[in-house]
Amino acid sequence: MKNLLQRLRDLFTGSRADDYADLEQDYAYDDEYDDEDPGDIGSQRQLFTALDIGTAFAKAMIVEVRGDHAEVLGVGRHPQSYAHMSDGIVTDIPGVIANCNEALLKAEQAAGGVIAPSAVIGIAGELVKGSSTTVSKQRAQPTKQITAEELESLITAAQERLLKMAKERIAAETGYGNIDVRLTNAAVISVRIDGQLVTNPIGFRGRHFALTLFSAFAPLTQLGAIETVAQGLDLTLVTIVAEPYALARCLSSNASADSGAIFIDVGGGTTDIALVRQGGIEETRVFALGGRAFTRRIATSKGIPIKEAERLKISYSNGELKGSSHDEIQAILAPECQTWMDSVELLIEELSKGELLPPAIYIVGGGSALVDLHQRLEAFPWTERLPFSRQPIIRAVQPEMVGSILDNEGMLESGQDITPMALAYQAVELNNDNNVLERALDRVINNMHI
Repeated sequence: MKNLLQRLRDLFTGSRADDYADLEQDYAYDDEYDDEDPGDIGSQRQLFTALDIGTAFAKAMIVEVRGDHAEVLGVGRHPQSYAHMSDGIVTDIPGVIANCNEALLKAEQAAGGVIAPSAVIGIAGELVKGSSTTVSKQRAQPTKQITAEELESLITAAQERLLKMAKERIAAETGYGNIDVRLTNAAVISVRIDGQLVTNPIGFRGRHFALTLFSAFAPLTQLGAIETVAQGLDLTLVTIVAEPYALARCLSSNASADSGAIFIDVGGGTTDIALVRQGGIEETRVFALGGRAFTRRIATSKGIPIKEAERLKISYSNGELKGSSHDEIQAILAPECQTWMDSVELLIEELSKGELLPPAIYIVGGGSALVDLHQRLEAFPWTERLPFSRQPIIRAVQPEMVGSILDNEGMLESGQDITPMALAYQAVELNNDNNVLERALDRVINNMHI
């Protein structure tokens, strides 16, 4: 029998569907292991490391998955050098490995020595493309029951269309037409038979069979860099997750299934936007403007080093600057904030595709601490410029709002911890996604070798 770590590797390399039943049994949590050595990787505790390789910080979180939630055991953060990351993309692999190792050591220490070699790692950057598409077929024999083969055929058609779209978008943005791309995440959003929403179409009869699929793709170069980072940290890579996707999946429970929400993650190098409608993620967009751009603006305007500018930005964000000092930084940041708001407007307009947008906007990420961004969002004439039925609620997400990730020791501090929490939530979903749609999707992905 394959050992647990090998089977986790197989999840990433393609045999998830074949081994899932055995893996689920191996993963079954039993109270008799409560007293096991927490560092013993051979125990049956479901321990995972969530690693957010951010532009400004590497963040590691060790969690234990128990059923439909995960408990935070340890958290670690370590700053990234400007030379190691650029706009969410790894530019110096050894440097990033060293920074992530520091974050991981801090997390393990905070967890009391717990080691979690199974890792869920996030990926970001402008070339990470996430979209959804709906495919449908008119069944020639509507009285005949829908089969697993029909379902997989529809998923394959959707996946092929999304892969083609991702390649075309990346080629248009880079100018290179032959860049290898790979699937990072996929989820069946909905299945309808003659307009009726169903969770398992097998056995149903009907003429109109429609399926909506979301998929995120990234260039092989970026994925390969993250795999190398995982190897350098001696982590077993369970999955790489597009961060906008992880964020939307984790936080969508905060929005009603009917209305949905828009999620904005302001990181160090990028801002990620995800649109959720009717309980499912539809699209993601990323643009290369985050917290570091504001820091650079202060450094350039005042002629001071980057580190000093960062400290000044944080003091400003915390409300510690008063009078003329506050007004000066506000004026310096105003053009950059306007550029950020213009970009947000443009991408949300793209995401809407002319359809009505959900009435809630959630903002997260370390860069979202800048109060000026909240002010721009609050003051923006949403209903005049974009298809909103009413002025949307603007809400900053804090760790306590994420119900599926339990922080009993109070280790999580602010919006910058939401992304690693979202990655940890993927470990929860990994253990619980074993329905007909997930198994069919896994088989399609394995057969397509994407």
